Amino acid sequence: MLSITGVTVEYPSKTVLERVSLGINEGDRTGIVGRNGYGKSTLLRVLAGTRQPDAGTVIPNGAPTVGLLGQTDALDSSKSIREQIGHDDPITWEADRSSREIVESLLAGIDLDEHPDSLSGGQRRRVDLARLLVGKWDILLLDEPTNHLDIAAINWLADHLKRRWPKGGGALLVVTHDRWFLDEVCTGMWEVHAGSVVPFEGGYSSYILQRVERQRLEALAKQKRANQLRKELAWLSRGAQARRSKPKFHLEKAAELIANEPPVRNPIELKNAAMARLGKQVIDLEDVAVSLDGRVILKNLTWSIGPGERIGILGENGAGKTTLLRLLEGIVQPSSGRMKTGKTVRLSSVTQGLEELAEFDDDVVRAACGRLKTFYEIDGKYYSPTALLERLGFSRDELNARCKDLSGGQRRRLRILFALLEEPNVLLLDEPGNDLDTDMMAAMEDLLDSWAGTLVVVSHDRYLLERVTDDLYAIVDGALRHMPGGVDEYLRHLNKANSMESDQGQAERKRETGASSQAYALRKKAASLERKIETQQGRVKEAQDRLDRCDPYDYEALVAAQENLDDQVGRLAQLEDEWLEVSEELQ
Repeated sequence: MLSITGVTVEYPSKTVLERVSLGINEGDRTGIVGRNGYGKSTLLRVLAGTRQPDAGTVIPNGAPTVGLLGQTDALDSSKSIREQIGHDDPITWEADRSSREIVESLLAGIDLDEHPDSLSGGQRRRVDLARLLVGKWDILLLDEPTNHLDIAAINWLADHLKRRWPKGGGALLVVTHDRWFLDEVCTGMWEVHAGSVVPFEGGYSSYILQRVERQRLEALAKQKRANQLRKELAWLSRGAQARRSKPKFHLEKAAELIANEPPVRNPIELKNAAMARLGKQVIDLEDVAVSLDGRVILKNLTWSIGPGERIGILGENGAGKTTLLRLLEGIVQPSSGRMKTGKTVRLSSVTQGLEELAEFDDDVVRAACGRLKTFYEIDGKYYSPTALLERLGFSRDELNARCKDLSGGQRRRLRILFALLEEPNVLLLDEPGNDLDTDMMAAMEDLLDSWAGTLVVVSHDRYLLERVTDDLYAIVDGALRHMPGGVDEYLRHLNKANSMESDQGQAERKRETGASSQAYALRKKAASLERKIETQQGRVKEAQDRLDRCDPYDYEALVAAQENLDDQVGRLAQLEDEWLEVSEELQ
């Protein structure tokens, strides 16, 4: 469909593409990876024709239509969102089922008659993505399409792209750091590295396997890098991706490569180490609610965070995930309820905006690290801050740069290291993967795997959550719900809630046309009770967990925990009795 021959692209500081030749075939679904600044976005712009190469040619086969989602949006401030989605004919998408699904899935809650200038950055990104997906393209090029999308929207986008670009149905190229998305959508990979583009078969898991094998055969000088990749491959093979019904790489070959590779972390040893540093109590919340500007953000939070727990937080955009972290940190105070933090807790956090780095802006990176600590211990070994920075991908030249001159990804890596150098025993991370490429994500995860303490991570990156955390919770309608089945359970819950809302909407329309108001009220009450029962079941589980964690020799704590469990079980039984009564009336 499209090919490039001998393409070279140069910038004043370096050459990002050098004599690159490759082709795009019909049916390709290709993921593009590489370190920040290596030329991934430049490659997309060359393929789209928006950036002319300094040498070489771009050759289309026929006249394929090419759509590009750039890192900056292409919205027209003079047109409404509705007009931009429909191009010249605003009603086109409204008449097409697939286009309506795109708009409803990506732009829920956004007024389509507004203009882009009134939108936030995240909303503009969603509008630009919807505008592109509604169009009819032979080749679709997406640069970081999952930015500003929550996990449910990312899951929808992956499913949509697989349905829309089946084998033989046009071509799709994606630049993203979301490794789950790459494995779910892509059937081939391109690695942009040192001016060249290297192709790999299969998705991200297969790409990692092939890189490990390639590096295993290279000189011993590269062994350190290969070990890190093997560690990630070990997790891939033993974790969620390997349990899929259609694995994307040869498991026997993977098993051979990782035969002597230990698990990425030992949770029992980490918990024991954390308990030695933290004691038994970390943070306890009892019936906590948080209101901001008169609006209830969080409610009914009864939660006990224990030593060594590694917790991931899920939720839609605006659900209150960042507010929850600020509550745990003590920046936001409860509007009601009680929160108790253990006396031995030393807490550190990494925010989305990296405001904590402001005081180091004028310092050289090497000197800024020296202000915090002279060494750091990992797995019984001592590392200097410089050695840790090199482990996180900093070059010697970057160590001598000023902090304010670093890229977004470099600043995030630096802030994570600073947080660890503060020697916390509780670490709160808000979207730690922002601005990081896939290699740097792996390096960060490798560092977190060996950190002993209580970890709470907010992220829309499914791969990251499944890799570094052991327990997932979701904020749904302001309440915190345990998701023992992980991201899949959360997505099932959202689908069930959406289906219930649809059923309730149909019931509302039926009532308005003359259906029995009493039956409608009973159905609404039954639905409300079902939600309350589900919430209460979670509270019973938490109460049981609290009882299980009690010291068997602490009689008072055991009695209090048992009384709490009995109370929660009694409330659940009462709700179930009410639901049975309503169900009988509906019959």
